[in-house]
Amino acid sequence: MSTNWRISSFNGFLLAAYFVPTWTIGAFRIMVSPIQGLYERPNIAVGLFISDHLQLAAAATVRVAWLLALGKLTVVAFFTIFAFFISHKSIRRTGGCDEPLVIALAIGGLFSFAGMLMASEVGEIAALRLHATELLLMLGCAILLVVERPALPAPARGAAAGEPPLQQSPITQNR
Repeated sequence: MSTNWRISSFNGFLLAAYFVPTWTIGAFRIMVSPIQGLYERPNIAVGLFISDHLQLAAAATVRVAWLLALGKLTVVAFFTIFAFFISHKSIRRTGGCDEPLVIALAIGGLFSFAGMLMASEVGEIAALRLHATELLLMLGCAILLVVERPALPAPARGAAAGEPPLQQSPITQNR
């Protein structure tokens, strides 16, 4: 049985499998058509909030939409880096893949929390449920990272290859 897969790493990989395509598609829709992409279901809370409460002009609304897309692509980039690191056994064993996951969870959690607050402010129940679900997914993974024991250090090179330990020579054994 392989012991180098931690529950938080596996959970983070599942989160990456969800967030990378979902947030990439949403961000690219904003890039193609900023106003129309801002008023689609994943981003409707932000769109309604900035149009109702901030009353921005069209150019400023486009800039906010592009900033939202940039933020989502940043989270996607960190989830992608995490997925790349977790595919390498040596990095996964030492726990070196946790940093990109933590950054993705922190930034993504902020975006989901802000979206949840904006959705509750404008009364968009479907968007509120979506952002609350995403936030709970990220918080669950963050709790797993905090609670789970640290990754074990990588074993010595000889022990990993199955080689027997070095034996002392007869000259040094008698000393």
